[in-house]
Amino acid sequence: MKLHLSYLLVTLFFAALWWLLTGGLINSWIVGLPVVIVASWSAWRLGMSERWLISVSGLLRFVPLFLWESMRGGINVARRTLAPRMRIQPAFTVYRTALQQQGARVFFANCVCLLPGTLAADLQGERLKVHLLDASRDPHAELHRLEQAVAVIYQQRD
Repeated sequence: MKLHLSYLLVTLFFAALWWLLTGGLINSWIVGLPVVIVASWSAWRLGMSERWLISVSGLLRFVPLFLWESMRGGINVARRTLAPRMRIQPAFTVYRTALQQQGARVFFANCVCLLPGTLAADLQGERLKVHLLDASRDPHAELHRLEQAVAVIYQQRD
C-alpha cells in the first residue's frame, strides 16, 4: 500500500485540529487517535484520492469570507426564525457549479450553509440543489461569489 503525501497531510491537519480543540491534553488522545484516523480515512474516501492541489494563500483568503458569512448567515437566520412573525418562504433552487474537481464541489456544497438562508440539499455532478428560507431572494450572485473563492483554493479558473 502506497502512502500518499496528501493523506499524511490531512492526517496531520486533523491531529493538529484535535490538539487545538482539546488544549493539548495528552489523555484526550484516547478518544482523539481513533477520531483522527476515522476522519482521515473518511476524507480520503470522500475525495482525497483525487489529485489536486490546495492553494494555501487561497485558503488563507477564504478565512475572512468564512468568518463574515458565518456571522451574517447566523444573524439572518436568527432574525427570520425568532421574529414574532416568522419571515420565511421556503423553496428550492438549482445552481450549476463550474468547479471541475469533486472535492472542490463537496467543499463548496458544505460552505453554502454559510450564506444567509441557504442550505445545500443535494449535489449531483455539477448540479447543486439549494434550500432557501426566502423564495423571493435570488442567491445565485452570492453562490457564484462563494464558488469563486472555492475555485481559488482549488486553483481552478473559469
